[in-house]
Amino acid sequence: MYCSLLQVDIPNTAQSEDDVESSMEASKKDNVLRPLKMSKGDLYKAPTVEELNQLKEAESLFHCSLLKMQMEELLKEVALSERRKKLLDSFVEEINDLLQSVPETPVVELTDVSWLEDSAIDVPFTMVPEVNGKFHMEPPASVDLIGSYPLGTCIKPRVTVDLAVTIPPNVLHPMDGINQRYPRKRALYLAGLAQHLASSPEVGPLHFSCLHGNRLRPVLLVTPSGKDSSVTLRIHAIPPPDFLKPSRFHPQKNNIRTDWFTGISSEQEPSTPHYNSTVLGDHLPRPHLQFLTAHSDQCPAFRDAVALLKVWLRQRELDQGTGCFGGFLAAMLMAYLLSTHKVGKTMNAYQLLRNALHFLGKTYYISQHVSLSSLILDPTLRPEFHSAFQVVFVDPSGHLNMCADMTACTYKQIQYEASQSLQFWDDPTLDSFQALLMTPKPMIRTYDNVYQLSDMVKLQASCKKLSLLGSLMDHSGNYVLAVLPFTLSLLQRGLGQRIRLLVHSLPKDPEWSVYSEPPKHKDQPPLSFGMLLNPEQCFSVLERGPPADSPEAAEFRQLWGSLSELRRFQDGAITEAVLWPGSSTCEKRKILLKIITHLLELHADIPNSSVLFVGGRVHEVIKLRKEIKSTGEEESLKVVQSFDDLSRKLWQLEGLPLSITSVQGAHPALRYTQVFPPEPAKLESSFFKKEKTLNALLPQDWKACPHYINPVKVICHMEGSGKWPNERLAIRHIKAAFHLRLGELLKQQHDYMCQATPAHLDVWKDGLLFRIQVAYHREPQVLREKVTPEGLLIVRDNPEAQALEVETQHKPFLTSTLHGLQQQHPCFGAVCRLAKRWLGAQLFMGEIGEDAVDLLVAFLFLQPAPFTPPSSLQVGLLRFLHLLSSFDWRINPLVVNLNGKLTGQRYSKASRESLPVMFIATPNDHKASIWTKTGPSVPVLQRMVTVAAESLHVLEAQFAQPSQNHDIRVVFRPPLEAYDVLIHLKTKQVPLAAQAVDPSPITFPRGISKGEGGSLGGAFPVMDFDPVKLYLSELRDAFGDLALFFYDPFGGKVIAVLWKPKAFEQQPFKVSFKNAVVNEVATTAPNVEAIVEDFRIMGEGLVENVEPRTEKWVV
Repeated sequence: MYCSLLQVDIPNTAQSEDDVESSMEASKKDNVLRPLKMSKGDLYKAPTVEELNQLKEAESLFHCSLLKMQMEELLKEVALSERRKKLLDSFVEEINDLLQSVPETPVVELTDVSWLEDSAIDVPFTMVPEVNGKFHMEPPASVDLIGSYPLGTCIKPRVTVDLAVTIPPNVLHPMDGINQRYPRKRALYLAGLAQHLASSPEVGPLHFSCLHGNRLRPVLLVTPSGKDSSVTLRIHAIPPPDFLKPSRFHPQKNNIRTDWFTGISSEQEPSTPHYNSTVLGDHLPRPHLQFLTAHSDQCPAFRDAVALLKVWLRQRELDQGTGCFGGFLAAMLMAYLLSTHKVGKTMNAYQLLRNALHFLGKTYYISQHVSLSSLILDPTLRPEFHSAFQVVFVDPSGHLNMCADMTACTYKQIQYEASQSLQFWDDPTLDSFQALLMTPKPMIRTYDNVYQLSDMVKLQASCKKLSLLGSLMDHSGNYVLAVLPFTLSLLQRGLGQRIRLLVHSLPKDPEWSVYSEPPKHKDQPPLSFGMLLNPEQCFSVLERGPPADSPEAAEFRQLWGSLSELRRFQDGAITEAVLWPGSSTCEKRKILLKIITHLLELHADIPNSSVLFVGGRVHEVIKLRKEIKSTGEEESLKVVQSFDDLSRKLWQLEGLPLSITSVQGAHPALRYTQVFPPEPAKLESSFFKKEKTLNALLPQDWKACPHYINPVKVICHMEGSGKWPNERLAIRHIKAAFHLRLGELLKQQHDYMCQATPAHLDVWKDGLLFRIQVAYHREPQVLREKVTPEGLLIVRDNPEAQALEVETQHKPFLTSTLHGLQQQHPCFGAVCRLAKRWLGAQLFMGEIGEDAVDLLVAFLFLQPAPFTPPSSLQVGLLRFLHLLSSFDWRINPLVVNLNGKLTGQRYSKASRESLPVMFIATPNDHKASIWTKTGPSVPVLQRMVTVAAESLHVLEAQFAQPSQNHDIRVVFRPPLEAYDVLIHLKTKQVPLAAQAVDPSPITFPRGISKGEGGSLGGAFPVMDFDPVKLYLSELRDAFGDLALFFYDPFGGKVIAVLWKPKAFEQQPFKVSFKNAVVNEVATTAPNVEAIVEDFRIMGEGLVENVEPRTEKWVV
């Protein structure tokens, strides 16, 4: 973290027990809590040995003592209170008594559920195909607490207590493990329990669910009646101990017969490892609890370490759903580390958690054999597990793979998250606690690209084409789980080096009323695939394969089908290759979607319409024009290339009295962050009025406002010399002379059209306008110097010197630094443009500068913990909105560590109270926050945070349902209800109207002809002419003390006005007050009607109408 070690004065509370007890007794008598009275000697007493050990432990194990306190508070927060435990214990006792009184029922066929008709309870199992067998209800043989609650690792907020109800032996048959007889009897027994519990007034609404999404393992959810629903019991029906032989359920055994499942006999029966592990898992909850309890008793910090690991998993959405790494596996992992002596029994929770993450990040469950049992040490038994399952973690019995349902992609995700967490934890510049244990990581905000597979019923055709009958039988007809491993393998092969990590969503545990049918497989939520992209190769248009004569060529052709073709390359090689269309970055972003849809349709018969790109339409709001398939990257590159050429020519100029020391850009387009980068323009001279005296092209009153020409600012530093004067006015004269001389030389040597002014030199080049400003490095210092009447030289800072320093030093440095960041992360510029597009559309860009927004986005790339730097537009926008809405601006400064130069010790000296409300620290500005010194104000920042939070909520809801075809522009439309006055502008006079979020269908000619930029015939156009910007400046100058003015600089057609509350307070009369009404007691108040009329008069020709919303304010 960017903080020094927090020093906490810990008073010595080592009083005698008698003093403490007497003080407590005195407090009890009058029910008043009083502080303990301590003598001066006790207050300043030397620390005890125990206190010294605690301080030494905090210093050696934690980067900051604050981290230790944070973890201790987190453990207190997630632990169950004594009140909650009492509620749970009493409710468990009530349910236990009810379960002991379950009535017996007559013996019926398994298919006969008529005994449930009176209660309308439905069986939580799809009874297809039918199977023979007998069933009846009896009271359970035993009822036991299992799981995390008796172990002491149950944490909030989702508190669930597991109750194991043992099915009586008379209900079961030794051969029930075959053809789903046991799972069906299990489901029927749960239905019978639900029927009995539903009649009790102590029990609230009953629901069925599935244990980790496994349809073969339904559970009954029981809550108490009344308002307190924070207690949930999860009832499991399990068989008696040693009822079935574990050897019958080894991975290579078959317990689902083909002729029963399909009606067609088969000579060779496939193995059913997943079904076997499901049945076997029901036999072992009690032995597992005994095993974990024994290890937790040996290690005092075991329970706290498991709780921390569960929090870590929950924040990454890895603890729920099919194939998850839940709390049970977390406890088993910790027990494994203890039993194999990889961790010590005396370690604290922090050490145990770090070692567990290190083990997860370094151990490869897919190829390495991890076992808690001594029975599986025989190497001949290991292939059985690895051939049947992708991830192997064997339980203490040696028969059950506890990771049977986990895919290799899920474990790679866990492994990646663990290794990343350790890297972040070891970085002293990060708030590791906040990043790793407090920040949620939903899929759409974590992974660069997310693709959603909808219409799950279409996967039935995939099973048929891929001949997955054995897998379908193994998963009991769940075609989604049967197809999933093949789909993941196919995508991994096809995407190859384009991605760094492929993950998939974990199907959530379904939950339904006991009076409803169980959900069908087709009703499962869409399956999502998340990908971390490799920025260097993800958008490559060429997929180069093996040489045509190699054995791998046939495999490559089989993978890509008709798209594969032979190609000859410049190095002479003839190889198989696939070429994807895409000339612009905007088109290249669609290549991954094309690869996925092609592979799934070719190999799995999944139609293209079933694959959706989550957030794939975000780029539409920064597209230059509808007819152009570009989002501005190519246009920004043209500006940079033209600037580089101009810079070289400036360096090579001959005839200057002083040499040029540096040419630096100071414009957002030169760092790829201009929302709509300048495009080379070719003006139509007939559209303008030519002024011969000025040799300029002027706009005509009766025509639309001409095309806006955005000057690209360039800072040109001249070398220092003794000939430079030490007087500010003389320096400006010298700079004006340099502007004239530079213009003459560029005209003579390169035939550029130039126009010099005292403040800058405008150069027309390649259809772009560059504004060159000469700078002298000592000028800010000269502006700070002042000679007193006594002849003393004093140096005082002033706004003029600060502004010049920002323009000539800080902005060029920021532009060059962010340009380098763009080279490292190609997505940086586009995310900046999206962020500024959103801020502009919400009318906030007048309150926060472009440079500050670029720094906010740079923070997402430089310090992305717990994420990785964004590589796509949609995830960058989501993280920007999350940062803006969740960062604690009131307390914490945002440290943007450009080039890694800013250290914690350097920054910790700054005082938070003296800084702006939004403070952004950089290596060159770690005390003043020059980028946010003038704004945003506290009310505006609060409004930004509120709107960002709501926009994030809307976007995430839209991304969660991409099939609904939502309008992404909803979050870019500002809510205008909160403003007092709306000034509507004429579209004809808004030069950037085409850039609006919702552009008008009526367009006006702006004096631009199609084609590349060309010559203007010697006449200079009007530069940087935006009537709306000028009108806004006049409004703020005239009425800035009375109101705030908000406008979208990217084609907005409305200026929103918000009255300042203090503006309507009665003020003493002054002759200088304008727009005021004098009252009888010589006080003044704003004349609102006159002010609104002035809005209209000042904007004559530009303003369509002024809409005062008087119901929003009272004078």
